[in-house]
Amino acid sequence: MSPRSPWLFAAITTLAATALPAQTPDTVKIRTTPLAGGVYLLQGSGGNIAASTGPDGVIMVDDDYAPLTDRILAAVDQLHSGRLRFVINTHWHGDHTGGNGNLGGQGIMIVAHDNVRQRMSREQFIESFGAKVPPSPAVALPVITFTDSLTFYLNNDTIQIFHVAPAHTDGDAVIFFRHANVIHMGDTYFNGLYPFIDYSTGGSLDGVIAAVDRGLGLADDATRIIPGHGPLATRTDLRRYREMLAAIRIRILSARRKGLTLEQALEARLIDDYNDAWGKGFLTPEQFFTIAWKSLPSR
Repeated sequence: MSPRSPWLFAAITTLAATALPAQTPDTVKIRTTPLAGGVYLLQGSGGNIAASTGPDGVIMVDDDYAPLTDRILAAVDQLHSGRLRFVINTHWHGDHTGGNGNLGGQGIMIVAHDNVRQRMSREQFIESFGAKVPPSPAVALPVITFTDSLTFYLNNDTIQIFHVAPAHTDGDAVIFFRHANVIHMGDTYFNGLYPFIDYSTGGSLDGVIAAVDRGLGLADDATRIIPGHGPLATRTDLRRYREMLAAIRIRILSARRKGLTLEQALEARLIDDYNDAWGKGFLTPEQFFTIAWKSLPSR
């Protein structure tokens, strides 16, 4: 993904868009990577997808943008001829749920946290970008929801879905394919990028760190970890991400204790030493710092 990637910026500012930003469906290729135990990583134009394949059919995590549905289904069919039965949404944003309407219209069961259905059912406002997101049509809404956790026993695996405390949003789910030893972190993890934290729909830097801790607690050194965006990761990569977030949190709280305003903290360039490693994504370092600052409660 190139720095300041236009499609990812558009993904955040027009999260429920039905057209692919800066691309057309014909130019997007779905890349597939085999992981373990019949689980694959699929990467298109939006959030990363996981697909579990086996004797019970296919269960997929997230579904990218609506115009890519046919290409995603074709890619899944190349992996396994069984029927796609379930799609789990890691959260409500349109770069992860854009295909819901197409798949729900085919009778595929959509699964998500209670708050995902609630968010998608009514207009949302992304304060960081001044973006209004219209409600989704009924066919795109999750038809199976959960509060704390849910487990699927499919494809000779135990697929555990955990709700984490408000992190990227207030409806985030982490999915653990226990036998395959694969974790999908959703947008609680941006690998190699400063993360977007949607504090206007419940997200917070504290919550992201807590979600990462949940992932680290599930993982071992052999676990393949799928981030919401960015390349496939290891537990070491996830730990490095956590260390960055925790250090920046400390700097923000220290600046507040000294009485600095957000504008003064930005002028002090408190995270410049992290920018080469993390600041080449769609968010500028200044945007990320502002979002992280605003996501933390005043105290």
